[in-house]
Amino acid sequence: MVSTNYAPEHAGIGPYATQIAEHWAAGGHETHVLTGMPHYPAWRIDPSYAGVWRRTELRAGVRVHRRRHTVPPRQTAVSRALFEASVLAHGLLSPPRTGRPDAVLAQLPSLAGGVLGARLAARHRVPYIPVVQDLMGAAAVQSGIRGGSRAAALAERAEAYVLRRATLVGVIHETFVARVTAMGVAPGRIRVVPNWSHVRSSDEPRERTRARLGWSPEQTVVLHSGNMGLKQGLEVLVEAARRAPEVRFVLMGEGSRRAALARLAAGVGNVDILPPAADDEFPAVLAAADALAVTQRASVLDMSVPSKLTSYFAAGRPVVAAVAAEGGAAREVERSGAGVLVAPEDPESLVAAVRKLAGDPALADALGAEGPRHVAAHLSQEAGLARIDALIDEALGG
Repeated sequence: MVSTNYAPEHAGIGPYATQIAEHWAAGGHETHVLTGMPHYPAWRIDPSYAGVWRRTELRAGVRVHRRRHTVPPRQTAVSRALFEASVLAHGLLSPPRTGRPDAVLAQLPSLAGGVLGARLAARHRVPYIPVVQDLMGAAAVQSGIRGGSRAAALAERAEAYVLRRATLVGVIHETFVARVTAMGVAPGRIRVVPNWSHVRSSDEPRERTRARLGWSPEQTVVLHSGNMGLKQGLEVLVEAARRAPEVRFVLMGEGSRRAALARLAAGVGNVDILPPAADDEFPAVLAAADALAVTQRASVLDMSVPSKLTSYFAAGRPVVAAVAAEGGAAREVERSGAGVLVAPEDPESLVAAVRKLAGDPALADALGAEGPRHVAAHLSQEAGLARIDALIDEALGG
């Protein structure tokens, strides 16, 4: 596997890459991962890897080959290009020594990881299978990154290079299929392999968790957990907090926009900006909230489906999704029946939805109960890993 993100990263695609690799190793396969240094979602190198240039480590039976790369503190087209270039250069200069693999799977993004995976597979003449978690060409335009429109064409060319060389292409959502087809990949070589819920439900009483966090029983708490980047458009939650002083808005995570959000929220007493919860506490924190927020800029349509949704559904609390109605995130919320949609970048609509749920606890509980049912039926870890296994087996001709 080639995946720029891997454990101990606990957000984004890192947990999926980790669970796939550990699943292979547990099944008796010799498993290697080419990855970077832990840096996401804080966008700074984990202190335990400070000064490390290259490292090979054994984690849960998986041989993990780490290579140093740049980590941009601010997300611009130039800084992202430098990040990708450093991943590619170090991977080319020092490829992992693995022997001849049976197949190579790459998680996209990053583009550099996709190129490295394609080259490794070509060198050994084995099947190459990229799994598209985000479309970076579309992201460069839709996420609002500085210089994104200029970078989009280059990113799309790199994506097309990577995907056209694949034996099969996995995409995590059907909204990606049209763009991948437009890059020259035959529809017959595309498979939809949705992500799964990698977070277990909590059995800790909600009241105990809320007391530990300092959330009063009477106060409505809206929680956003995950990356604080440009495409999330989290400013809408701060503006919603200004309009609804009776509601507590909690932004929990790391990311390139964290400091800017803290400045925007200065003086807004009902906004808390917290670091990510520890892995063993995370499910209980999600379940303790009254509503779970997912937000995206209005321009985000078909380039990303937030991985946080699978965790939100497992938590059993209603989801308030301030996302474009025609995008993949909206489709997933509608498919689950576990939440409500509101217009993106519209704090008034978001506040109205939160107040409606707060005033109708039966409705909130009914919506929340649909999440775990949806996970059990469609998003279990076992089903997700089985889809990845089937993708590999088909690529191998078996």
